[in-house]
Amino acid sequence: MLNVIVEFSKYFLLFLMALFTLESFLVLNKKNEEARRSLMLKQIIVMIIFTFAAYFIMFLQSQDNQMIKMYLCNMGYILIVQVLYRLIYRKASLVLLNNMCMLLSIGFIMLSRLNFVKAYKQFLIVAASTIVSFLVPVIIRKVKLVRDLTWTYAVLGIILLLVVFVMAQLSGGAKLSISIGGVTFQFSEFVKITLVFYMAGMLQEDTSFRRVAITSVVAAVHVGILVLSTDLGTALVYFVAYVVVIYVATHKLRYPLAGLTAMSGASVAAYYLFHHVKQRVDIWKDPFSDYEYSGYQIVQALFGICAGGWFGTGLYKGSPNTIPLADKDFTFAAICEEFGGVFSICLILLCMSTFLLIVNIAMKLGKPFYRLIAMGLGAEYAFQVFLTIGGTTKFIPMTGITLPLVSYGGSSVMCTILMLSIIQGLYVLREDEDEELEAERRKKAKQKAKRAKQAKQPMRTDVRKPVSGQTGQQDTDELTRKIEEQTKKSLHW
Repeated sequence: MLNVIVEFSKYFLLFLMALFTLESFLVLNKKNEEARRSLMLKQIIVMIIFTFAAYFIMFLQSQDNQMIKMYLCNMGYILIVQVLYRLIYRKASLVLLNNMCMLLSIGFIMLSRLNFVKAYKQFLIVAASTIVSFLVPVIIRKVKLVRDLTWTYAVLGIILLLVVFVMAQLSGGAKLSISIGGVTFQFSEFVKITLVFYMAGMLQEDTSFRRVAITSVVAAVHVGILVLSTDLGTALVYFVAYVVVIYVATHKLRYPLAGLTAMSGASVAAYYLFHHVKQRVDIWKDPFSDYEYSGYQIVQALFGICAGGWFGTGLYKGSPNTIPLADKDFTFAAICEEFGGVFSICLILLCMSTFLLIVNIAMKLGKPFYRLIAMGLGAEYAFQVFLTIGGTTKFIPMTGITLPLVSYGGSSVMCTILMLSIIQGLYVLREDEDEELEAERRKKAKQKAKRAKQAKQPMRTDVRKPVSGQTGQQDTDELTRKIEEQTKKSLHW
């Protein structure tokens, strides 16, 4: 009986995921606010049912009471965040909020399946990050100083990267993080935000060649420190954000073309200069040539993806624990194995819809500073998804980047939540601008109508005066009437 329930559940979970993903795209085309709210409510209901069904199946399989605890944490997070956003930020993008909650739920479910301790730790980090993130939209809306700290962002980012470069220990061939008081921090994740803020501040008003050159040098310093730390995956994310921001600010194609040419040359140089880069490229070309050692991770990931097929093995019916780093770099492979290929395609589409929402918000922002921030952060999110899924499926060499909001990683999930809260702040700011413009339009319309009424008033007075007043024209009319009466009498006589 249990096997029947598990077999049915994988199709049921797939249906719910497909429905949620479809609604995340449909809501983009809805112009009517009532229709949008209806779709968003359906998304919340689907998300709640999905979370309950997944944890129920895992509890039946494992008989572990910890699953109930994690389910309550997950469900409590969804409901509390939904309520707080509606109370505090009524103008926020609830579609973006729903996408974030769904991606986090998938991550919690997969981590609970793989390692409950890490799942609960991830939940605590997510909860703390969300509390902090509620302050971000207020800062974006109220603190105008944010636009004037351009060089502060640059200096802060470089200092954080240098701290990691000097103090971090090698992990997987790269210097990624440092440990403070037993807590590990990956500062390069937070520098993603400061770098975008720096570039937006530099290019918000002046897009001359000199300003672009200065911005490029500072961005190159950021990327250069990461290259020296051999954290090439994050360096790629920085570079893509730089290219996107430069192009959106200048609308000149020569800048991104020059950047892509430089990146191609740097990639070739990295292949010959760094042993672990050459090793990853060789593994990408033929992972089975050294299956037991260097190619073991990617081969196991590919086996997991193939084992899942289109519809997956079902929760607790696969072997995702045999995939190295299944909770971090190869989370997507673990999802493919137990949830299936169709589910994973829906996951990719959900990430795409999140990116499209960010772009949609960016394009409607009037001020260049805010528009560049939204585009830069959106590009970082989208490219990080591409690097993770592309590396897991052997589409590109593995870069060691985690899947945002889904994979285990405190700094990564915290940074992504903060990035999305910044986007929410920009969305609220846009709504405020729209309301101000509408109020200004109504004010001008009222003033115009008032002036028109005042202009017509004297004309009406001039017309009425001859009729109501005792003027010369009235006397003339009265005299004419009397003459006509006397003439009639005379004729009759």
